[in-house]
Amino acid sequence: MIPQEYIQEVVRRNDIEEVIGQYVQLRRRGRTATGLCPFHNEKTPSFVVYPDTQSFYCFGCGAAGDVINFVRKYNNLGYVESVKQLAARAGMPLPEEDDKESRARQRLLEINRCAARYFYEQLNAKTPEAATARRYWKEKRGLSDAAIRRFGLGYAPDDFVGLLHYLRHLGFSEGELENSGLVKRSAKGNLYDIFRHRVMVPIIDVRGAIIAFGGRVLDDSKPKYINSPETMVYHKSRTLFALNVAKKSTNKRYILCEGYMDVISMHEAGFDTAVCACGTALTPEQVKLLSEYADEVVLSYDSDEAGQKATERSLGLFANSPVKVSVLSYQGAKDPDEFIKKYGRERFEMLLNGSANPTEFQLKKAKAKYDLRSDDGRLSYIREAIDILTERGVSPTARDVYAGRLADETGVSKQAIVSQLQGAAHAADRRSYRKEQRDLSKQGIAADIRLPYTQGGESALAAASASRQLIAALLQDPAQIEYVRTRLNLDLIPEPEMRQAMQVIYRCADENLPLNVTTLQQLLDEKTFSAVSQTQAFNHGQRLQRQDIDMYLDRLQSAKPVAEQVKTMDDTAFTNFFADLGKKKGARPAESEE
Repeated sequence: MIPQEYIQEVVRRNDIEEVIGQYVQLRRRGRTATGLCPFHNEKTPSFVVYPDTQSFYCFGCGAAGDVINFVRKYNNLGYVESVKQLAARAGMPLPEEDDKESRARQRLLEINRCAARYFYEQLNAKTPEAATARRYWKEKRGLSDAAIRRFGLGYAPDDFVGLLHYLRHLGFSEGELENSGLVKRSAKGNLYDIFRHRVMVPIIDVRGAIIAFGGRVLDDSKPKYINSPETMVYHKSRTLFALNVAKKSTNKRYILCEGYMDVISMHEAGFDTAVCACGTALTPEQVKLLSEYADEVVLSYDSDEAGQKATERSLGLFANSPVKVSVLSYQGAKDPDEFIKKYGRERFEMLLNGSANPTEFQLKKAKAKYDLRSDDGRLSYIREAIDILTERGVSPTARDVYAGRLADETGVSKQAIVSQLQGAAHAADRRSYRKEQRDLSKQGIAADIRLPYTQGGESALAAASASRQLIAALLQDPAQIEYVRTRLNLDLIPEPEMRQAMQVIYRCADENLPLNVTTLQQLLDEKTFSAVSQTQAFNHGQRLQRQDIDMYLDRLQSAKPVAEQVKTMDDTAFTNFFADLGKKKGARPAESEE
């Protein structure tokens, strides 16, 4: 749809390290830059940016690509939309193209905008049920007209086809309406409204587009809430409700609540950085998104058991985040909304200013589980407290302070507790180190089978690794393509993905296409592209020569039985097979460039 030359120019004008650096905190390490992967939760950085090839690869989850693919994945955009965003960033005129996906997204956003207007109009209609809905927002929830307008709150009448007829009249097709998630098709084949006799809350993304809705009953009937399904514009795991409002605040302390109603009540009370996760539980993607705007996050969940479990889980997700995290602890109310209504805004602000850090929260919860009047209770509490204090993120100074508090609470000497803490901390460090080594050992094909000829790696290579290395060599030096084509029988390559990759490399040569990540990303399926990116990443920093290519070709020719054997292997069996082969033959791993 977009000319190849235009796409390549977009990539040239958007330096990948500069663009990714706006989303991920990168640290330069020689010719590469590393950081925590934005696409999965991790403690040890495995995300690497390669400026010389304008690509990225994560050794933890396999995410890979060029600057376009990064923007696409991070912002949940279509490919064409990502190209347009980067083109605008570079000041390039947008290309003439027919983008069906972009048009479909725009139509869906327009449906949502019209639906929000319909719900708002229904809330203000002169009907008895609209009056009941207004009383719910104003009297039960205590919201002002300004808050109702700010959040675009509305009402879905008790009508199976009210919204359906409204949207049809505006020219939207049945297919578009089904894809919107606002209507469903019955067993008899008829369309009907999903949201009926509910107060409505539009879900708006950070760019101000309405992407979904949440509907709540006006009484205590079930189900209490109905939310829009996921669509091409709405992915709940990547969305935070009210972030579009909160991001305008100068305050960088955000309040993370449990639901829409809590958030809206918080804003009405003047706490304009309240947000909540869309979906049933906080996700790593939402934590990443929140960390882009907040310096500090206060967890303000309900005081019941479910809320406390949600708090614990959220603390775990924030463990790798750069933001400071604290926990709101309150009594005398089931949720923040009730607390504010009961005790007032000023009292709630005092709670916020005195909120506990994660360690305080966990220790308080642990202490409540045991009877400290008994020896067994005191010992059990000390054991659990020490487990909490040996987690990463608790400084030696904080451990010393908490050791004194434990001594006061249990009557056990501080010296004994400190001694036990030190032993537990050393054991935790050893466990963490062993885990990191295990994780490293699982990162794709083992290092001992990716050695160039000059490092004496011939004995460690077999057919499958040879074919991968051959592809890496051609990506480094496309001038060798014709030489390889005259000598290589593609049937000798044991992995179908690598055969496809080699065919695409030949195509690039035949059609005079640039042989780079941007081109391969468009011509290969996702699995094959990930495998090629892995191979390229493993070989970064070591130049493969013509003699290496000869060795890989010879190995493929002489290792046909091995090739037949690995054809039926899955990825894990493949990795283990060649890792074992390398160890048996005494291969030594390549040295790092650092």
